[in-house]
Amino acid sequence: MPDILLPILALLSGFVLLIWSADEFTENGAKIANIFKVSPLIIGLLIFGFGTSAPEMLVSGLAAMDGNTGLSIGNAIGSNIFNIALVLGISAIIAPIKVHEDILKKEWVFLMVATLCAGLLLWDGRLDVTDGLMLLTLLILFLAYTLKEAKKNTHHEFDNLEQPIDKSQTKKTWIMLIVGLIVLVSSAKLVVWGGVEVAKAYGISDLIIGLTVVALGTSLPELAVSIASVLKKQYEMVVGNVIGSNLFNTIAVLAIPGLIHPSDVPVEVLNRDYPIMLLLTVLLFIVSYKFGKKHVINRFEGVVLVSVFSLYMWQLF
Repeated sequence: MPDILLPILALLSGFVLLIWSADEFTENGAKIANIFKVSPLIIGLLIFGFGTSAPEMLVSGLAAMDGNTGLSIGNAIGSNIFNIALVLGISAIIAPIKVHEDILKKEWVFLMVATLCAGLLLWDGRLDVTDGLMLLTLLILFLAYTLKEAKKNTHHEFDNLEQPIDKSQTKKTWIMLIVGLIVLVSSAKLVVWGGVEVAKAYGISDLIIGLTVVALGTSLPELAVSIASVLKKQYEMVVGNVIGSNLFNTIAVLAIPGLIHPSDVPVEVLNRDYPIMLLLTVLLFIVSYKFGKKHVINRFEGVVLVSVFSLYMWQLF
């Protein structure tokens, strides 16, 4: 029993640090958008998308170096499932989420293309260097597009910040944004380590650990940032954060095992996990797009997303 005490403490302290850092990161990200007049949608897609995907990249890289690509692939796909079904689902249950039509016409389309490309690359049952390079090419195209959009978009919607921001606060804001991100990633690592150790103690397989405990742990920053954004009524950030994070998971995190340690893809991934990820990506559009109406993910649709997640978890175990 004493052996399991440290992982449990790591889990609990990780959760506490995660909640604090997510709040700091969201608030300072909003301030940066305000100072530079950058669209909050772009902040959500790029800074939050990349920043909150850092744990997935780190875990995927470490697992691939150890030759454990099952955990790497499980982490990338599992995190995408958690992000749409759990992060968006819970956020919508807390408060209905407004979705900009532009994101459904542009960023969601990019995510759908990336998801289909990843499926085609995984279909031969092998993830190798060529697959990794093709996914990285998609990442470069996405980053180029995002930066181009950032230059075009000058509107900003942070009227609900607690106080006006002036240029003299820029340095302090950047420092707090970076500190928030470091604590965010570190606390996620604590949660993952604690969770994996607890799972191992109960004899659960590596692929299942990757799809559940590790995916949940590395998706906690997205969940914490999204809930903090919903509570601050920064709805653009919620969907931008999830789509941005899923894009990084699909084209950056999934590329890592292919580049570091080419290997076979577990058959369960193709038969069970990838189809669920694809279904949820399509479902994200269905619950967001309302013909001739305001695009809102309502509480009922949030419950539907969480229900899909619950069924998937039941199927795993």
